[in-house]
Amino acid sequence: MRVDAVTLFPEMVDRPLSESIVGRAREEGYLKLGFSNPRDFTDDRHRTVDDKPYGGGTGMVMMAEPLYKALLKVRKKGSTVILLTPKGRRFDQAVALELAKKKHLIFICGHYEGIDERITPLADLELSIGDYVLTGGEPAAVVVIDAVTRLIPGVLKKSDATVNETFTGGLLEAPHYTRPGVWRGKQVPQALLSGNHKLIQDWRRERAEELTGRNRPDLAPPAAAKKKARAKKILS
Repeated sequence: MRVDAVTLFPEMVDRPLSESIVGRAREEGYLKLGFSNPRDFTDDRHRTVDDKPYGGGTGMVMMAEPLYKALLKVRKKGSTVILLTPKGRRFDQAVALELAKKKHLIFICGHYEGIDERITPLADLELSIGDYVLTGGEPAAVVVIDAVTRLIPGVLKKSDATVNETFTGGLLEAPHYTRPGVWRGKQVPQALLSGNHKLIQDWRRERAEELTGRNRPDLAPPAAAKKKARAKKILS
């Protein structure tokens, strides 16, 4: 997969995605990550990319022309352009699964107070990673790229590694335990030590349902199915 980030601060995306699983995916060629900086498409000696908002208000707004030219540099036929904004659709695992099927993703990372609204129609999808405001789109891009990259076939060496995860099937993942069997007086559940695969499967399902009901009651399987269908619709 090819991923490009249109950003004023490439290192904010590049560095976090140079370690661990995503870093190895880049080294092994599963993910090719590139950058296009709007400052490289300015005409004045100060390389100006922002200006005061029309109508007044606090902060500065990223200008349309440098962003437009930076996007044109990397956009190709078949590219999926994603604008990261708190006003976008909520990013979830269903959207990650759909994005993982794409060959080329481009992330527009706003900064300061935001971007000139006239850039927004150039995006195929507006995404938000949560109901809060960041200093820019770069941290959000890292989150989305990380979530998508691990779903690319071959990135995770165990083929079933993404099957029984949190949000897969609409449930949070069951708790995990490892050695020792007893730690500071707390014992691993007997079901996990039984060697009975059916018993283990049932235990994990029950714990997943219990945990989901307590922490995320909105994530019932029917709701998850609707989210997946919605993700397909917005990306079609």
